[in-house]
Amino acid sequence: PLIFSALVIGIAGTGDFKQMGRLGFKTIVWFEIATTVALVLGIGVAALLQPGAGVAIGNLGDTSAVSAAAKKSVDMMQMLVDIIPVNIVDSMSRGNLLQIVFFSTFFGVAAAAAGEHGKPVVKLADSVMQIMFHFTMYVMKLAPIGIFATIAFTIGKFGLGMLIPLAKLILSLYAALILFIVLLLLGASVVVKVNFLHLARAVKEPLLLAFTTASSETALPLLIERLQKFGVPKHIVTFVLPTGYSFNLDGSTLYASMAVLFIAQVYGIPLDWGQQFLLVLTLMLATKGMAAVPGAVVITIAGTVAAFGLPVEGVALILGVDRILDMARTATNVIGNTVATVVVARWEGALPDEVLQEAYLKNYDEA
Repeated sequence: PLIFSALVIGIAGTGDFKQMGRLGFKTIVWFEIATTVALVLGIGVAALLQPGAGVAIGNLGDTSAVSAAAKKSVDMMQMLVDIIPVNIVDSMSRGNLLQIVFFSTFFGVAAAAAGEHGKPVVKLADSVMQIMFHFTMYVMKLAPIGIFATIAFTIGKFGLGMLIPLAKLILSLYAALILFIVLLLLGASVVVKVNFLHLARAVKEPLLLAFTTASSETALPLLIERLQKFGVPKHIVTFVLPTGYSFNLDGSTLYASMAVLFIAQVYGIPLDWGQQFLLVLTLMLATKGMAAVPGAVVITIAGTVAAFGLPVEGVALILGVDRILDMARTATNVIGNTVATVVVARWEGALPDEVLQEAYLKNYDEA
């Protein structure tokens, strides 16, 4: 309901289809730049630090789930066809973000084209979005209990012993994600003259929520609200953010490339430069639309591992620590889409300068 209403407002509220086309083009360009940097950085850090070297394979336990995930490897042509929903209610019930974004975009265009007849629907969408903001706030009150229970279950099931042999992978991923944030996101903030520290202060709550819950969707309502408080126009926030949740998963993309190299290193199977370049191209396509598939990162990694002739069973090695890895990559996904929204807004000349950003933040803090 939140994504649907936000997109309808963002598109129908603008009413300028030429502007929306320009906005969409700039958004996709930024997404591709960020994705490419994330993939190259993930492979580079994995090749440099060699997190898989010296890891004993040991007992992998039941690997049937991993084998099943590999068989679900995404067919790119089928994925393009599947973007078009057969039944939007069914798409919403399954949380298929790509189909929701596709339907909502055309619905918003139709609502704008309907003129006066479409205004009551747009007004209703605005009411739904405000209700969903409050609804999510209620859920957030219970979030600490759920986070405690989830982490306790993970440690209780796999034990602390699982963390020791894979500590190098954990540290390598966190180091790569921090480097990604510094190089690309901070660099982009400097280029478009946005104070990254101010931006971080504005979105610290949704960022912390995404990290602790390992769910970027949980942080979406709060993130939309905070970016609007920061001064980003509503039509840009409600267009770029939901689209980014499907096409700009920087943390997950970086992790996927690192995980494939990690498995190759565990089994002592070297990948030459040509294979690594092909890996970048493969994951650049395979990671698009990951949010539309449950357990998408594991499916993407398993499918890619199988395509490159690596042992699929190796994916089971990282499942025990996936929760810890997921927290970091989810937070990076949120940061990536936050900065993408701000960059596109600056490209459009729709975000005020730093002085006004400070004023927005001051008013927000006082409120």
